[in-house]
Amino acid sequence: MAEKLTPFHITILVYMTQSGIIIFTLPRQLAEYFGTNGWLFMVPCFVISSLNIYLISLVYHMGKGRSIFLILEQSISKVVLYPLYIGLSSVWLIFGCMIGKKYVLLFQMISFPTTNPMIFKLAIDLLALLLLTKGIYTISKATTVFFWVTIWMYLLLLGFIPNFQWVRLTPFIFKEGHDMVRGGLDIYTAFLGYELSLLYLPYMDHKKKSMRGVYAGNTILSVAYISFAFICFGFFSLGQLKKLLYPLLDLLAFIQLPFVERLENLLYGFFLFLILVTVVMYWWAAAESVQRILPRANISILCSILVGISFVVSYIPTTLDQVNTWIMYLSYAATGIAFGLPLLLVVLLLVQRKRRNSYA
Repeated sequence: MAEKLTPFHITILVYMTQSGIIIFTLPRQLAEYFGTNGWLFMVPCFVISSLNIYLISLVYHMGKGRSIFLILEQSISKVVLYPLYIGLSSVWLIFGCMIGKKYVLLFQMISFPTTNPMIFKLAIDLLALLLLTKGIYTISKATTVFFWVTIWMYLLLLGFIPNFQWVRLTPFIFKEGHDMVRGGLDIYTAFLGYELSLLYLPYMDHKKKSMRGVYAGNTILSVAYISFAFICFGFFSLGQLKKLLYPLLDLLAFIQLPFVERLENLLYGFFLFLILVTVVMYWWAAAESVQRILPRANISILCSILVGISFVVSYIPTTLDQVNTWIMYLSYAATGIAFGLPLLLVVLLLVQRKRRNSYA
């Protein structure tokens, strides 16, 4: 029997894919765009992402677990679909690439300021390639291990409760913010990653309620984000949050142990597992799309070529500001895909159902 993804593994996979590089700047962005009690904006983000997952669940149930590529190819000519596949794979490939590049630049800035960052980027890309060539089932099992290695870090938030002050939250909601529309788009990208569950559909165990795993993964991430943002707004003042470039690193710097100096450097290394899974899953999605164009291509060679292309592209942006700009525009495209692709699939499934009923 073919191995299937269980709801538990789907939960972990969705959560780990969503846990991206934005967590380092999330509290500052909430403070800048939404002002006082900006952490509350995470709640509507959770609701919107859940509604988007509901669209994906409609595709799953209406399509009876069929691959989204089969659904598309049954209604649209491949001549039209190939540019779509190239577009999807390009966005997912470069998005994953830039997420990895940003982590590398931060790592270099914190620990190895004189080292060429592309050496670290090459090491991460090779690790990602090793996972990528093993397939989705091996990736899900490795992700489960990475989950248990990293999830304990949220318990560190309990250590900041003694210094938490309710007065810093203020009784005002969304005061001293600006450009909330753009801010909403930027903050929502913190939840991206669940849309890749569209590609999990043929790998799910249809005898179990697998879509609950997607909801559960999104819920775990939302609770983690809300808790983290809430602690930051009570630990730092609003003015401090707006000035701190990477509030997460400043928060970790407050943790002190008598036998370890610069503990934040050690803890920062654990985030590699989160970033690695995010990068691997976006690259896996890109490989799945390209494979529809080149069905006979060897998967290992195909993945190697895609990773090589992404490594070359990662040379283009050289500073954090440039990488942030790339990530911003790519995240807008990924958000459009997250909402547009399920809507397109639902429309196609309705047309296909109407066509079958007319022939019956």
